[in-house]
Amino acid sequence: MKNRAAALLLSLSLLTCSAAAQATHKPAKSKTTPAKTAAQSDASMNNTQVSDLAKIQKMMARFAPTEMNVDINALSAGDKKALAKLIEAAHVIDDIFLTQFWSGNHALYSKLQKDTSPLGIARLQYFWLNKGPWSSLDGEEAFLPNVPAKKLPCANFYPEDMTKEEFDKWMQDLNEDQQAQARSFFTIITRGPMTDPAQHELKPGQPVRMLGGPAKPGKFNIVPYSTAYRADLEKAAKLLKEAAALTDNASLKKFLTSRADAFLSNDYYESDLAWMDLDAPLDITIGPYETYNDEIFGYKASYEVYVNLRDDKESGKLAAFSQHLQEIENNLPIDAKYRNPKLGSQAPIRVVNEVYAGGDGNHGVQTAAYNLPNDERVITQKGAKRVMLKNVQEAKFKKTLIPITKQVLSQDEQNLLSFDWFFTHILAHELSHGLGPHQITVDGKKTTPREQLKDLYSAIEEAKADILGLYSLQYMIDHAQAMGVEKLLPLGPDAEKQLYSTFLASSFRTLRFGLHEAHGKGMALQVNYLMDKGAFTVRKDGTFAVDFAKVKDGVRDLTHDLLMLEANGDYNAAKQMLDKLVVIRPEFQKAIDSLSSLPTDIQPVFVTADKLVKSRRQKADARR
Repeated sequence: MKNRAAALLLSLSLLTCSAAAQATHKPAKSKTTPAKTAAQSDASMNNTQVSDLAKIQKMMARFAPTEMNVDINALSAGDKKALAKLIEAAHVIDDIFLTQFWSGNHALYSKLQKDTSPLGIARLQYFWLNKGPWSSLDGEEAFLPNVPAKKLPCANFYPEDMTKEEFDKWMQDLNEDQQAQARSFFTIITRGPMTDPAQHELKPGQPVRMLGGPAKPGKFNIVPYSTAYRADLEKAAKLLKEAAALTDNASLKKFLTSRADAFLSNDYYESDLAWMDLDAPLDITIGPYETYNDEIFGYKASYEVYVNLRDDKESGKLAAFSQHLQEIENNLPIDAKYRNPKLGSQAPIRVVNEVYAGGDGNHGVQTAAYNLPNDERVITQKGAKRVMLKNVQEAKFKKTLIPITKQVLSQDEQNLLSFDWFFTHILAHELSHGLGPHQITVDGKKTTPREQLKDLYSAIEEAKADILGLYSLQYMIDHAQAMGVEKLLPLGPDAEKQLYSTFLASSFRTLRFGLHEAHGKGMALQVNYLMDKGAFTVRKDGTFAVDFAKVKDGVRDLTHDLLMLEANGDYNAAKQMLDKLVVIRPEFQKAIDSLSSLPTDIQPVFVTADKLVKSRRQKADARR
């Protein structure tokens, strides 16, 4: 799952994509239209364009352009050549995602590229940032004319006239294997007779609908991604195999080869296992993963790609941190019977720097970390890998968190802001997911916190990982010498104050995205709890501060309370806590409102990737 705001969920079970499409975003018209001279019409049009340009520029200003420069000099000659191939493959993934996101994307993209006016250029830039005509920071509402007013809930995975009820009725006539294929991450659904599977390959600009004859109500087909996106996947597979031939790293070679095969076979299991074992300076994630864009069922995976370089120093720090997790578990602020006396092996965590992101990986708000794969078979066998994008997090810190801090924290607190503690707490958050109760007994039945807390689990778990991350770091600060972790932590005379002040500042960055998903809910729970404990305070001028005399106790108490909710699997108690604390109180809302002129996120400019591809093309042209 990605660490970013999830797409809005639609609750109307009978909503069709075509119903959403019929509500088309068009420029507003006046009720009466008096006759105008040609000069007046031209002036009116120019004024409208200026207004539209100002509006899009204001929307764009919420994303701070950020150059992603990554030092690749330490790579072997073969890996540098492989890197260029991987970036080319990533561009193909961009094309596939445009097709998946909306059937009209390619035609609209082509049209926008031809408009060289200032308005046209601005529209093109914002289109590419959102990978479509809907603004991700504005509830996926259209910012371009003559397109659906909001993102279609089916994206381009299902027929646009399909209802959820119709799909469910069709599923009743399928056998178990067919139902599994219909729900598969890696298939699309088309309508109508299917005379030739090759006819179901989606061409740019082509919606998911019947491609081989007249539509027949109730008749659907299950088309594998390997058929639907055949031409693009063949290009990507060829580039992956060429990259595999260039690298001298065995695990990277194995993953790229197996993932290329998966693109054409539609079976991603073996390549997911190979990705879990990937141990290479070039760290790449490429394929269909997250299902956020399928807002009908959440079945269908979007293609995404992250081309990264591993950060060996930070990855080494993580490995050293992991060695001390059992001691932290043994000292959790809960009764010993709820602690795990023997933690299992931790799933791998990689710290990387992003060279290029594409497809769903570069769509709206930027991903700062991800936890994949989502295939339960792989998770059962190998767990899930967490990947931390350090340079993305550093960019977010500089471009969004520092400006936020200048407005919401007192001057003393501003001076305590620390990227080292910001990043170290994110690492601790990820590791803390593995701490605390995971196998519990409720009413004599063996179960898990997830099963018992149901729809509340994600918010409670995100809050737990955050606050337990603080608790764990405080424990390590207190026992740094005995644990031998002095070099792992950014210690200094103000270490504790930096940790808590940075966390307080970061809470505003998260709350700006709202309370509609687990991270926002978990953050609201934490800040309100700590406010009630007096650990966080608001001053007369509206700025916030940490009460360093009370914050340790507040963190310990909240850690205890959340761990016990999971230990007991207490749904009712969890609901009461969330109902009480998952709100944005007036003092916080006032502060958040004051941030409206600040960037909300970053817009990456992939300088290193662009240079590599440009250089390769120039060399190829010279050879010709």
